[in-house]
Amino acid sequence: MKNNFYNKSLENIYSKPSLKSEVSTQILYGEKFKILSSNYRWVKIKTYYDNYIGFIKKNKFYSLFKPTHKVYTLKSRIYKNVKNKFLPSNRFLFFSSEVNILCSKKNFAQYEKNKWLKIKDIKKINNFEKNYSKIIKLFMNTKYLWGGKTVNGIDCSALIQIYFKYNKQFFPRDTKDQVKFCKKNKHKAFKSGDIIFWKGHVGLCLNNKEFIHAYGPMKKVLVMPVKKTIKLIKKTANLNVKKISNIKLN
Repeated sequence: MKNNFYNKSLENIYSKPSLKSEVSTQILYGEKFKILSSNYRWVKIKTYYDNYIGFIKKNKFYSLFKPTHKVYTLKSRIYKNVKNKFLPSNRFLFFSSEVNILCSKKNFAQYEKNKWLKIKDIKKINNFEKNYSKIIKLFMNTKYLWGGKTVNGIDCSALIQIYFKYNKQFFPRDTKDQVKFCKKNKHKAFKSGDIIFWKGHVGLCLNNKEFIHAYGPMKKVLVMPVKKTIKLIKKTANLNVKKISNIKLN
């Protein structure tokens, strides 16, 4: 099975070959995947980064692609160069999308034929951002969306995974797999970087008092007091904390 690379801005990955099935996750521009099987309409794929299996619509994909840069803003608008003027389109590439920069002109970089991004929106592919709160807080007030992983909508597990994905470090996509993967904390008091797991939910401590998560009942990414959040989830969902890890342990 040869490697393929996704060449559109964003697409849903479905659990079954049907638009009526559940959206499991999403695939972004530049993501590597393998085709497991296909028919006239659907392709069953396995993503390279997190080994996620699902279905996307059949299309033509890149087979040769070497990314040089990645998007470091929530969404980077795509421009066209018309008679040496850069005109904005209504399309975007999203945070952590990977591109192959062909050339640059003025304040823009070209990644496909007459498709340009602002240079300030991208970083070199090997850029490492160790400030996890800086990345995760970018998504503040983003709406909650099951299976989502962009500013158009994100779920709780993707909000944690996005830090690792940007830094090209493996981290599972779903909460049930994340809780198995993460090492358990030994300290008792909450501190910055603590990842708190419940059954089907996860979030991150920004410090010993504040907790950020994509919270379904509130329908967005928000910061809440950590102890209040634990009590609220126990009261409304009857769920206890399952595990506490730390982002630096993984």
